[in-house]
Amino acid sequence: MFTIDDLADRLGGYLPMEEIQQVRRAFYYAEQAHDGQTRRSGEPYVTHPLAVANILANMHMDHQSLMAAMLHDVIEDTGVTKDALAAQFGEAVAELVDGVSKLTQITFEDKAVAQAENFQKMVMAMSQDIRVIIVKLADRLHNMRTLGALRPDKKRRIARETLEIYARIAGRLGINTIRVELEDLSFQAIHPMRAERIKRAVARARGNRRSTMRQIQSSLQRRLDEDDLTGSVVGRQKHLLSIYRKMHDQRKPFAEIMDVFGFRIITDDVDNCYRILGAVHNLYKPVPGRFKDYIAIPKANGYQSLHTTLFGPSGMPIEVQIRTREMEAMANNGIAAHWLYKAGQTERPIAVGSHARAREWVRGLLEMQRHAGDSLEFIEHVKNDLFPDDVYIFTPKGDIMELPQGATAVDFAYTVHTDIGNSCIACRIDRHLAPLSTPLESGQTLEIITAPGARPNLAWLNFVVTAKARSAIRHALKSQQRSEAIQLGRRLLNRALSSFDTSVEKLPAERLTALLAELDLANEDDLLETIGLGTRLAHATAKRLADASLSGDEDAAGSPDASPHTGPHTGPIVINGSESMAISFARCCHPLPGDPVIGHLSMGKGIVVHRHDCGNLDELRDDPDKLVSLTWSNQIEQDFPVPLRIEVETRRGLIAELASLITDADANIERIGIEERDARLSIVNLTILVKGRIHLARIIKRLRNLNHIGRIVRARS
Repeated sequence: MFTIDDLADRLGGYLPMEEIQQVRRAFYYAEQAHDGQTRRSGEPYVTHPLAVANILANMHMDHQSLMAAMLHDVIEDTGVTKDALAAQFGEAVAELVDGVSKLTQITFEDKAVAQAENFQKMVMAMSQDIRVIIVKLADRLHNMRTLGALRPDKKRRIARETLEIYARIAGRLGINTIRVELEDLSFQAIHPMRAERIKRAVARARGNRRSTMRQIQSSLQRRLDEDDLTGSVVGRQKHLLSIYRKMHDQRKPFAEIMDVFGFRIITDDVDNCYRILGAVHNLYKPVPGRFKDYIAIPKANGYQSLHTTLFGPSGMPIEVQIRTREMEAMANNGIAAHWLYKAGQTERPIAVGSHARAREWVRGLLEMQRHAGDSLEFIEHVKNDLFPDDVYIFTPKGDIMELPQGATAVDFAYTVHTDIGNSCIACRIDRHLAPLSTPLESGQTLEIITAPGARPNLAWLNFVVTAKARSAIRHALKSQQRSEAIQLGRRLLNRALSSFDTSVEKLPAERLTALLAELDLANEDDLLETIGLGTRLAHATAKRLADASLSGDEDAAGSPDASPHTGPHTGPIVINGSESMAISFARCCHPLPGDPVIGHLSMGKGIVVHRHDCGNLDELRDDPDKLVSLTWSNQIEQDFPVPLRIEVETRRGLIAELASLITDADANIERIGIEERDARLSIVNLTILVKGRIHLARIIKRLRNLNHIGRIVRARS
């Protein structure tokens, strides 16, 4: 059994004796606190924190992290308090233990909301000290190694949670050794039979490949020696889940995946990396398009290496990774390499860079958390953010930005800064104007064009892929909706209060405060927002406010039949079409400026504008409190969609003629479709964008002048 003396011997390789003694003291404290407690396997409980500390020692973590590993279950499972730990071991260790204890409470079960709420706690703990998550990852790794004593259903639940969250975080922080082991252990718990079959097949394949592997390895090493290049060549093995995913996702047989031979060449410095690349390309021909330089452009988690694929003997593919020893440590330990170098008093730029990237990532998570509407939305953003592929985009100044595969100019804008994303209106890709929705490709230079007063578009959510962009757009749209709903709510409430010869501005402050307390609302804006979004009726709210504010004048205010007064807020509400969030336009009748219109208060949507003769309003006319009188503004600049149904005689070139005429009439075609009634007659369904009813009438008149045009009807959905 592994003992504290064994651990102390291992720590002697990189920690001073004074710090090793502190780790020993933490172990004895934990041993006493957990006295009498056992694990499911029957072993003394203290063997678990000792094993967690050993995992951290393999990564050369600092003594405070090791002490926190020893004590990480003390607050949770014994009567020891955080203050007691702080008095014994210092504030930093107590904070680490407290952070890990909070993460231990994360239960994923089937309660999605609880999962998301607890994940937010994880982000907060990580923001205080990134070592918290490293200790937690080591804790989870040892738990996964000792799953054997649990029921099969509990094994699968813990394994799914590990695969979905913890393995991804380990990958995002660059701790590859932990990520790979967590993935393989999870795979074996979720699919034990598949894992066992792949494991046996891998063992057989490795036995058959051994001579070929040795032959390629010796030829690579011989070429390095001939060119006087320092480097060691080692075989690289695929792990179980990686093989399974390739078989499943790429529909490849096992033999085809195992046909690829992988090698890693470790050298002393960056200059040697590029020299070795040239040497191996001279030995075996490279596969075109399969070279990646992650040294010049590191991955988001700090990973650096040269990747190339070669045509080996008999044409077999050989994948080669070339990196320095520091890069190898970074690839295996990720952010933990920061403490590895710090312990040796060698602040290597690669380690410092990884720590800075991790902190930047956590800061981004905190920003997403502030913007997310709820915890479920937040955790969905984070899941999307955990596995970005590699697309590298240049700014006009030559800086490099890393984005996930499929990212667009809007994703790029939000990556630069939230304000730039919120105000972007167009982009130039390689100095040419392009749609904001264009997927970006590595090597492109992107310039974002912004405009003051510009706002995010709801349609952007259909094509953005980064979590930060999605979160920021939703946050901006919610803020915009709230602002517009408050303005609309004020107009609706003032209009209702005008029947009682008062307004929001004239109401006694104490009456408004009393109503807010009664309705459990924080402030006046919250009340106006609920009215603007249709969740509370303006007429009912106005009556409750007026009943108590008109000095008991029951005849005027208390009677539902009180005669309306003429005030500054009477009359229909004026709309101009730009109220994008609080006022929407019905798709059933497609109202246009110039049409007689009426508004319907729809819960959560605000006012939905219908044409006055819309059939869908018939059942609502019995509830006049939900209907709002509307009129069009004299200044309308935006276009409105309207569907047309046109009967035409079938002939060649007619659609092109229709499109040309509509474009000449200063209108755009949004959608076009044809249904054939018989061999001679067809129906063309058009949706065009027009300024208003007069503009539409002018277009219809021009269409009727065409030959072979029959009836033209303004369609209803």
